[in-house]
Amino acid sequence: MSQSAPPDVPSPGHTPVPVVGVICFRGDEVLLIRRGRPPRLGEWSIPGGRVEWGEGVRETALRELFEETGVRAELVALVDVVDGHFPEAGRHYVMIDYVARWRSGEPVAGDDASDAAFVTLAEAMERVAWPATRQVIRDGARMMGLNMSAT
Repeated sequence: MSQSAPPDVPSPGHTPVPVVGVICFRGDEVLLIRRGRPPRLGEWSIPGGRVEWGEGVRETALRELFEETGVRAELVALVDVVDGHFPEAGRHYVMIDYVARWRSGEPVAGDDASDAAFVTLAEAMERVAWPATRQVIRDGARMMGLNMSAT
């Protein structure tokens, strides 16, 4: 018996794309980027991107962080794995999000980002529109032992 796909599913042959995100903290500030490409073009988010062939997810996290922001960090822990369904872009991303501790570099937008900045947690909650991203930032902050009362 065949099942039909929901109406917002792209045509057959599309498969989920693995991507990695980094919730990077410098003290009590979190690093955000403004997306320079769809989906969610122009919105604030965490740095990250696609896993390349033969690359491990932890490697991807550190590479994407540096390419998008010029920042280097130490990964601390896996925060969550989140599905991102973007039917308008015909995409389903499987987002593997890590929390990290800043090591060096000042944020400079590069690669897929149009802006990059360290901001307070309260400001991050104001800037980030997508609820799933706000949640992984909160979860990452808790894992780092940061005060979440302002968010």
